Amino acid sequence: MSSSTPGVLFVCVKNGGKSQMAAGLFEKGLEERGQSDAVRVASAGTKPGSAVNALSAEVLADVGVDIADRTPTQLTPEAMQEAGRVVILGAEAEVPEVEGVTIERWETDEPSERGIEGRERMELVRDDIRTRTERLADQLLPGGDA
Repeated sequence: MSSSTPGVLFVCVKNGGKSQMAAGLFEKGLEERGQSDAVRVASAGTKPGSAVNALSAEVLADVGVDIADRTPTQLTPEAMQEAGRVVILGAEAEVPEVEGVTIERWETDEPSERGIEGRERMELVRDDIRTRTERLADQLLPGGDA
């Protein structure tokens, strides 16, 4: 993988749920396209927790993505620069502006606002994030929409 390989850093507050899900789903999408090394993928949190959310890991395992052994990581300006593109998931996380880094925010579906909780909530969050990661891959990969 060369330094010209595009990168993406998925960020949320704890790096235990949505950003880990996005990274895992994005990697799975790359693998399914036969382009595992086409984009450098990482995730981080602005105030990382101690572990990946168990329900997040469970609903990803249902679609063939294993994030159970991942560890939340602290967001750094260096990680942002290395990626070149930062995707913030949800409204809570705030990241610093870093020169040369593209930052976008995904206002992800929040089923709890509609009274949907537990596993059903997490499946809907997963499906929303999967759709968004597929669109991002279309933009970043050669022959995509970027």
